[in-house]
Amino acid sequence: MSQETTPPNHLGDDEHLGVLGYEGSFNRSMSLWANFALGFTYLSPLVGVYSLFALALSVGGPPSIWWIVIVGAGQLLVSLVFGEVVSQYPIHGGIYPWARRLWGRRYAWMAAWVYIWAMIVTITAVSEYGSGFLASLLGIEITPMSTLLLTLGLLVLALVFNFSGTKTLARVAQIGLAAELVGVIGVGLYLLIFQRKQEFSVFFDTMGVEGDGSYAAAFLGAALAGLFLFYGFEACGDVAEEVANPARRIPKAMIMTILVGGVSALFSFGGYVLAAPDLASIVAGDDMDPIPGILEATLGPVGAKVFLVVAVTAFISCVLSLQAAASRLLYSFARDGMIPGHRWLSKVSPRSKVPTNALIVACTIPVILAVLIYFEATLLTAVTSFAVLGIYVAFQMVVLAALRQRLKGWKPAGPFSLGGLGLIVNIVALAYGVFAMILLAMPGTSGTFFTDWIVLIGLGVVVVSGLLYLFIARPDRKSDAPAGDAIAVADEIRARTGAVAAVNAPTAG
Repeated sequence: MSQETTPPNHLGDDEHLGVLGYEGSFNRSMSLWANFALGFTYLSPLVGVYSLFALALSVGGPPSIWWIVIVGAGQLLVSLVFGEVVSQYPIHGGIYPWARRLWGRRYAWMAAWVYIWAMIVTITAVSEYGSGFLASLLGIEITPMSTLLLTLGLLVLALVFNFSGTKTLARVAQIGLAAELVGVIGVGLYLLIFQRKQEFSVFFDTMGVEGDGSYAAAFLGAALAGLFLFYGFEACGDVAEEVANPARRIPKAMIMTILVGGVSALFSFGGYVLAAPDLASIVAGDDMDPIPGILEATLGPVGAKVFLVVAVTAFISCVLSLQAAASRLLYSFARDGMIPGHRWLSKVSPRSKVPTNALIVACTIPVILAVLIYFEATLLTAVTSFAVLGIYVAFQMVVLAALRQRLKGWKPAGPFSLGGLGLIVNIVALAYGVFAMILLAMPGTSGTFFTDWIVLIGLGVVVVSGLLYLFIARPDRKSDAPAGDAIAVADEIRARTGAVAAVNAPTAG
């Protein structure tokens, strides 16, 4: 097996950025803890579990909890692949620069185009879901108008925090992390220990959701319970140029996000199931918003109100993290001249050192979508469904590009390395990703064409529009930024650090 000696030196952050062809424009004020908090609040197990708890139980019954384990394991493999990539390429934008440097300009254009739209509609969806918590906390009747106004309030509040700079982003993300941990692990443990009304064996009881058919179909149908939860860890890499020692810290933050997020989601989902006073009605689909009732019955009115405060804090932090990640992707895209208005979008505030114009776009488009949802409420389901599949497609484009480079001889040169296991992990991560995308893209069974095929229709619209712009406007020809240079950059990093690759075994491919 090929191995590498431990580098006697390591590249400083600015020198590493210089090797990649860029100059530093940001304050590196984000620590490992703050970077982890950013990814965790984006992943937000509280938001994910609350949003899909009733749906998962009505489709797959209590065993749907095992999707949290299955998807968590698969996404951990993806995070390991991303960790090696970001360790060599610790630059703003995540998915876009990784795809560009691993494959090429056109490939990166499509990956970023799909990903940015998925992120923007995710911002919209999370803000819409958060407005319900905020309305309950403030005692406001939930109507289409109140939902719109509260959604816009969340979006603007997050924008104000983001405008304040990286330090404010880090502080709010850390507050959101604390709120998430209290809201999911704290409440989950309390319900498990003191309010348990079901036996643990219920997680192996389908409770008849399969009807006269096979439970396998019902279980696969509940996959969204896990698939909706485990993305957001990539946001740790979106702000790479604002993290000190990013080549080492960001891979750790990504892995921590998956592991802590998975444990938190298990405690939360499991606690709600075991504490449900009338689990059968939830599984039967008679109670489509059961968590408030569970909290009221177990925590009392005061405890339920405290939980609402925690939940609203988590939602604000989640929207903040999403906006920050989307703006850095837009900035990275624009810095390379790959998007309309790139000169305006690539500007960085000299005072706060954040891409303010990109932040404005990351807030404005969700505002427009929220207004459209006000006039047509069914759009919320459509944008949420597209967001999940779009993000998985963008993820797997990076995983595929990394595998392609490995087969051409690339050995990641960042300080985070899987060594000889890298190729195996990459292959299994890709296989998992294909499986996940198939589950997400499977049409529904309502009998209504638009409803059943909405996920693929949404992805098709984004992909076709992206391809049309790519081949008509040819943004790839307007950019001379580096692309497809994974092997060359790895060689340069090794030359500068003094690392020497052993040649006692042939390379893969």
